[in-house]
Amino acid sequence: MAEVYNRTAPSIGSARSAGAIDEGLRSFMIGTYNYMALGVAATAAVVMLLMANPELMATIAIGPMKWVLFAAVLGLGFFANKLFYGGSSVVAHGAFWLYCALWGAMIAPMVFAFMSKGMIGTVGQAFFIAAATFAATSLIGYTTKRDMTGWSGFLSMASIGLIVVMLASFFFINDPGTSKMVSGIISAVVVLLFSVVTAFETQAIKSMYIEGVQQGGEEYLNRSSIFGAFMLYGSFVTLFVHILNLLGIMNNE
Repeated sequence: MAEVYNRTAPSIGSARSAGAIDEGLRSFMIGTYNYMALGVAATAAVVMLLMANPELMATIAIGPMKWVLFAAVLGLGFFANKLFYGGSSVVAHGAFWLYCALWGAMIAPMVFAFMSKGMIGTVGQAFFIAAATFAATSLIGYTTKRDMTGWSGFLSMASIGLIVVMLASFFFINDPGTSKMVSGIISAVVVLLFSVVTAFETQAIKSMYIEGVQQGGEEYLNRSSIFGAFMLYGSFVTLFVHILNLLGIMNNE
């Protein structure tokens, strides 16, 4: 009897440990998605505030400020790991909310352009399509057994390549018809790419939780939760912007 007990005890302990990790993971992911949802709400608030101030929004849309915002968003994305794990908890939270505010300022002119043409339904449609796409691909990333770690290099290089193509098309393509066609192609590729990125990021967030349980402790988990929200938020807003662009092109706007 003692021999049987000693052989079965580890499996019972492992089952309990796995159950605890699974329950903790669900709680961790819910917290991450809640942070992200609050970030989207904050972005919406910034967009509405700017739409109530057309002069400021025009300054952002037409002047050099749009490039400052673009550079700031890219910079936060590039230095995110250091900001979230290298500084204080206050810095991590500040970086997240600043990121949300910058995105709000950057997309406000685009949303305003649609709203001013009476296309509020198109904006809503783009949001719900983006939400459905995000939910589906994030669920795939959460449930898949396939290790997506090896995709990191490809996804990073593809994202950089798309940024270069977008900048090149903006500065070097002057024909409106060609510009619209290229814009549509870019947006379609971005939607496909960031659907994969969302799944990849969700799996990466799961790995961060397991690493935090094993090594990092509560502080690491808290930082990982908001860092995960930062990643997923960026993917969701990118999906929304490019889906809205595609809908506008299809409506000849």
